[in-house]
Amino acid sequence: MSPYLAEFLGTMLLILLGNGVVAGVLLRDSKAEKAGWLAIVLGWGLAVTLAIYAVGRISGAHINPAITIALFVYGDFPGDQVLGYILAQFAGAFCGAILVYVHYLGHWSRTESAALKLAAFSTGPAVRSSIPNLISETLATTVLVLVVLGIGANKYYEGLNPILIGSLIVSIGLSLGGTTGFAINPARDLGPRIAHLILPIPGKGSSDWSYSWIPVLGPVIGSVIGALLFKALFD
Repeated sequence: MSPYLAEFLGTMLLILLGNGVVAGVLLRDSKAEKAGWLAIVLGWGLAVTLAIYAVGRISGAHINPAITIALFVYGDFPGDQVLGYILAQFAGAFCGAILVYVHYLGHWSRTESAALKLAAFSTGPAVRSSIPNLISETLATTVLVLVVLGIGANKYYEGLNPILIGSLIVSIGLSLGGTTGFAINPARDLGPRIAHLILPIPGKGSSDWSYSWIPVLGPVIGSVIGALLFKALFD
């Protein structure tokens, strides 16, 4: 299998399982309705773990443009593959969001809140303020990159690495996710936001494009900072 196809499929699985748990918790008349933040965070951690297991041996399972950019900045990923990986990740995230829409087809019309419907696709801030929101996404992604690089630099049994990275996602979600919903992945946010824009979701309201740049720019900045810090401090 092509590594680009693997990144597409891995990111699609990530969004299907990750946004799937958000939809299950937020949409009306789901059996998981009101399960809470802990269920969402654990669901995302497991989604990352399983996506890495699914495609890691083929593409390295970046499943996140921030990771691809960080590895390139760190000098551990070839520049001629960066664009292809990122495009595959965005396409996979878009298609994963469509699968979430199809899976919960009977629940969109039962849910009155447009904000909850959007939250099943993309992130949003608890308190809307551009600079603090950007700092939150940047800091959380910096932590993500530093620890992912650290895990890769240590001699763990290979089969444990996806579990460790999934645990990292849970930790970031619990500790740093309460401000912006911890996108920490431009594809995870923008791909589903585009799907929300075009899908025939009843009463969906705005896709909140005025906020959409923060969960893209913040993770990109954080990826570069994290890679440079790791290179300076631990190499």
